[in-house]
Amino acid sequence: MFGMTLSAQETFFPTKEGTVLTYQSFDKKGKESSAVKYTIKNVKGSGDNIDITYKVESFDAKEEMVFADEITIQQRGDKMYFDMSNFINKGAFQQNEEIPATVEVTGNSMEIPVNAVAGQTLPDASVAMSMKMGFINMKMSANVTNRKVEGWEDLTIKAGTFNCCRFSSDVNATVMGINVKTKNTDWYSKGIGMVKSESYDKNGKLQSTTELIEVKK
Repeated sequence: MFGMTLSAQETFFPTKEGTVLTYQSFDKKGKESSAVKYTIKNVKGSGDNIDITYKVESFDAKEEMVFADEITIQQRGDKMYFDMSNFINKGAFQQNEEIPATVEVTGNSMEIPVNAVAGQTLPDASVAMSMKMGFINMKMSANVTNRKVEGWEDLTIKAGTFNCCRFSSDVNATVMGINVKTKNTDWYSKGIGMVKSESYDKNGKLQSTTELIEVKK
C-alpha cells in the first residue's frame, strides 16, 4: 500500500550505495559460462518510493569483460519494478562506428511484490527489440507469462543460506526467427534480490543456472 514505510530488509533489493552482488552462471553440464557483477551506484528516495541504480558488468568464461551498463530498479508502494528493456544491452549493437546501428526497444516492467504470498499470480512482462545496421535487420523478443509465487523456503548456495521467495514463469523468446520456450524458477531474498535462477526446456531438463556467489555491503 502506498504510504507504507518499508525498511531495506523488507524489500527484495539492497538499498545501500556501494553494495556489490556477484553472480556466476553455469550451462546444463554445470560448466561456468559467464559472470555478472552488480554494484549499487545511486539510491534516490526513501521508504516505499525508491530508485536503485546499478552498474552492471558482464564477464565471459575467461573472466574478460563483455559489456558494462546501468539499470534502475524502482519501488513504488508495495511493488518493485524491473524494466524489461534492461535484459537487452543496446550498446553491444552500437559499437561499430563505421556502420552505426539504430536500435529500438519496447516493453513493460516486470512487477515483483514486496509482500509476496504463496499462490499469488503476477502480471505478464515483455520486451521487444528491432535493430537496423546497414542492410542488416534483426528482431528479438521475450514474453514472460504464467508468473506465480510458489512459496517461501530456505536456500543454501555459495554466498550463504537465505530465506527466499520462489517465483515461477514461462519464457517465450524469439531471436532471428528462432523460437525458444523455457520454464524459469527464480529465488529472491529480502534485502538481497535474486539469489538463484534455473531455466528448463520444454521437457523439464535443466538448461542453465545462475547463483549469487558473493555479497559485499
